[in-house]
Amino acid sequence: MDPELPTILELQVVTPERLLLSERTTSVSLPGKSGRMGILPGHAPLVSELATGVLFFEQGTQTRFVAVQGGFVEVLPGRVLVLATRAERGESVDLEGAGRARNEAEQALKKSSADQAESQRAQEEIDWSRACLDAADSKRDSNS
Repeated sequence: MDPELPTILELQVVTPERLLLSERTTSVSLPGKSGRMGILPGHAPLVSELATGVLFFEQGTQTRFVAVQGGFVEVLPGRVLVLATRAERGESVDLEGAGRARNEAEQALKKSSADQAESQRAQEEIDWSRACLDAADSKRDSNS
């Protein structure tokens, strides 16, 4: 291993409203538009568009989970900066609220079959609520 390469990543997840997290980690996995990306210290620099899904990262012996929707990721050898349209920590997800939002969006999708813009908004909300539920479920499963 090259002694010049970093051994830790500084991970930041930022939304338009707030800095959601700033943590040190040894690996990050996140949903890119072209598929899941795994990032380790020393990764080549890149900028990529994010998809809706679950970002996860290692913190000690624990895996932490964050639902993300849209935005971009900038990767440098020792840093991962996630600029997400929306993001929520798995442990902070309101399970009832996310389940209700998914059900409401599924109903809206059924009713909006003729309106393409409305259908797209409903599908985005379904995808977001699923990501939130997956992040919360993953958090619960990793503690078992």
